[in-house]
Amino acid sequence: MSEIEPPAMSSGISHAAPPVVAVRQVTKRFPGVLANDRISLEFRAGEVHVLLGENGAGKSTLIGILAGMQQPDEGEVLVDGRAVTIGSPRESLEYGIGTVFQHVLLVPSLSVIENLMLGGNWWQRLSRGPALARFRELSALLGVTIDPDAEVGRLSLGEQQQVEIMRALWRGEKVLILDEPTSMLTPQGVHDLGQVMRRLRDKGVALILITHKLMEAYEFGDRISVLRLGRVVGDIPPERLRSMSEAETTEAVIEMMFGSTAEHARDAETLVGRGRPVHRDRTVDRSAPPLLAVRDLETEATRGECPLRHVSFDLWPGEVLGIAGVDGNGQKHLAEVLAGQRAVAAGRIDLAGMDVTDDGVPARRRHGVRYVTDERLGEGTVGIFSVATNLVLKEIGTEPLWRRGWSDWGRIHEHARDQIERNDIRTPSEKTPVARLSGGNIQKVLLARELNTDARVAVFNKPTYGLDLQNTRIAHERIVTSADRGVAVVVVSTDLDELIQVSDRIGVMFQGRLAGIVENGPDVERRVGLLMTGAEAA
Repeated sequence: MSEIEPPAMSSGISHAAPPVVAVRQVTKRFPGVLANDRISLEFRAGEVHVLLGENGAGKSTLIGILAGMQQPDEGEVLVDGRAVTIGSPRESLEYGIGTVFQHVLLVPSLSVIENLMLGGNWWQRLSRGPALARFRELSALLGVTIDPDAEVGRLSLGEQQQVEIMRALWRGEKVLILDEPTSMLTPQGVHDLGQVMRRLRDKGVALILITHKLMEAYEFGDRISVLRLGRVVGDIPPERLRSMSEAETTEAVIEMMFGSTAEHARDAETLVGRGRPVHRDRTVDRSAPPLLAVRDLETEATRGECPLRHVSFDLWPGEVLGIAGVDGNGQKHLAEVLAGQRAVAAGRIDLAGMDVTDDGVPARRRHGVRYVTDERLGEGTVGIFSVATNLVLKEIGTEPLWRRGWSDWGRIHEHARDQIERNDIRTPSEKTPVARLSGGNIQKVLLARELNTDARVAVFNKPTYGLDLQNTRIAHERIVTSADRGVAVVVVSTDLDELIQVSDRIGVMFQGRLAGIVENGPDVERRVGLLMTGAEAA
């Protein structure tokens, strides 16, 4: 993680003026759940307002109300001091509220510039010239280099997130909501995003930042509000926050979030971003031949993608190899090649001494290769299918759940109920469409399906993206438990803290190449950071 700077000085915009957006006594109920309970908050121009709270605290519902996707049951929303009804996402944009959600909402088959041009008035002709000028302006502001004609579906998730921020700013929004924007960024990327937020703040934009990491709240925020069980339980205003040290801020926020007792100490460590490594005392036996041997792998890429270039590494049973790097440097190609989803243009992959280079997904699965994708909905699961069906999605047609080509739904549902209980999947029933589950529970479905007793090699692509503290810890424990069973594990992540938590070694991708691999230990952050810039391994 980059060195933490003290909170920047206020932008100088007067707080005597009415807030740009405010919510007054907002209450929202769902069947059996009180999501927002009389929430009152103000979001002012030239201020980064950080919202902290666990999943279920009410943050997502509040964002949905401001974005026009939900309507409050009670209370009101004010824009520039005037009570308004935000009946749709379009109306939210018209009021100047831009939102970047955790999950990408772009059209994957369209280009970057085509996505940004969507949503204009139907009676106005789309004009590419002005759109490109606005694109260049935002690219300079955000400090990003993306091909405007690249197909969005071919971009990495990090690059897609950058396009999402452009989309939210496209109409010159005065309020920008960022929901977990650093989930896929490297330490340098987090720092760069902070610079962007400060520039936007200094231009008078009101920013609402949702994060699970207190260091980010302290570094980037001008004001911090904490939600718990649907209520605002505490607030640190700018004048107080500027006078507090990081340690004082940490103590105050943890007490608001978790109470003064020590029962949530593990959650507090994760919130601060300094949790202890999950398995530092375990050693990997590298005296035998590696279970997975990758030699000079190369892939072909379409426009906007970064292919692999001569990637080689070995992986032993029980080892966790982390793959770090700025998103878009070939990590997705590497994960898909190892899983059998992407063809190899050159090079070789050996599994236990057997050449599996040309094997597709079914053959790799028979050999024990498992893949947990970064796209839980769409690629990892089929949203309209039930939890039961998604749990056996890659076993369709095989016994004993299928007999002579016919589905044995009794056994399929029994299998699902067993997995739901074993993996603590929170779902009304095994017949519930998986898209109705939370992100954490969808991830539990993926983990239950992929990490069965036959797994020999497991590839995780951004396994905790968008998850809260509890589900992040569950995913980390599943990764480590798999390694303890002798599974060789590859974890692709742009969260260096996460890789330090679970990995034995950390490799860094740079421009499609594996720039180097370092043992996890003292000084690993500095060494990985150097490799991320393209420097040679020490």
